[in-house]
Amino acid sequence: MPLDTPTLTDLPVFADVEAASRRIAAEAVRTPLIRVFDRPEGRLFVKAECLQRTGSFKFRGAFNRLSMIPESQRAPGVVACSSGNHAQGVALAARILGMPATIVMPEDSPVIKVANTRDYGAEVVFYDRATEDREAIAEEIRAARGATFVHPYDDPGIIAGQGTAGLEIVQQLAEMGLRPDAVLASASGGGLTAGVSLALEALTPDCAVHTCEPAGFDDHARSLASGERLSNALKTGSVCDGLLANMPGHRTFAINSRTVTSGVAVTDEEALAAVAFAARRLKIVLEPSGAIGLAAILNGKIPLEGRTVVVIGTGGNIDDAMLGRALGL
Repeated sequence: MPLDTPTLTDLPVFADVEAASRRIAAEAVRTPLIRVFDRPEGRLFVKAECLQRTGSFKFRGAFNRLSMIPESQRAPGVVACSSGNHAQGVALAARILGMPATIVMPEDSPVIKVANTRDYGAEVVFYDRATEDREAIAEEIRAARGATFVHPYDDPGIIAGQGTAGLEIVQQLAEMGLRPDAVLASASGGGLTAGVSLALEALTPDCAVHTCEPAGFDDHARSLASGERLSNALKTGSVCDGLLANMPGHRTFAINSRTVTSGVAVTDEEALAAVAFAARRLKIVLEPSGAIGLAAILNGKIPLEGRTVVVIGTGGNIDDAMLGRALGL
């Protein structure tokens, strides 16, 4: 069966998110929930996954999924494809668990993401995002080595691991005597959204969940509105390099079509302005893909309306030049 056409008989459920939370507890960071402002018109928090190991939420899913590989199957290692954050998460998780890792990455990946992936011990194989099929390349490597393929978003273990961020959001707000009314998540293939929405559906079923995507790459928003998986016309062309998956995953859309309220799109300029806001006001570094939810709130795409809203700041792996561009340096 091709890597991108899984069966839907093994969709994760909330119990899998809970199991993932226990599985990753000794390695993953319980990232802070930063209060952006608390005003009469609403409260805004940022879940700072940029402070997670490897600089993004992706470590959660990667460590959970790799931990589920039986010991007898670990020697050939793992293969993954990623623009950078999944790459780093898989690379570090593999190193911790003693497995070799090979990552298929776009040639235009941010330099910092490539360097970090290699520093964590993984082999990097490049491909052309515009003309080549990364999953076909990954499958060829997997078959030759007998390795385990770790999909960046459409894998039950990945989805459940990402959902631990949603579990923490509910727990951290409860410690303040609050409940979330809305949670915003950056969406590429939809693994984070799916996992987080499973946690919210179980713990706070009235909480709205919104996907946030770059303008021109809003396949989730359009797919959710139409009720079927739709693709993007373009494969590249946004500063949000981590959010350029061509369409929602099979498993992720099966979950998100039930659990997600709506999707919004953000321009590159709005994303870069949110990077600057996070650096200057919150003292955290976000990459454009990680700041897109914050941008949606700052530009009124999802109103606060007296609610408690949480934005997941999904990652902070940004090249110096891009950070300088955001800050106008």
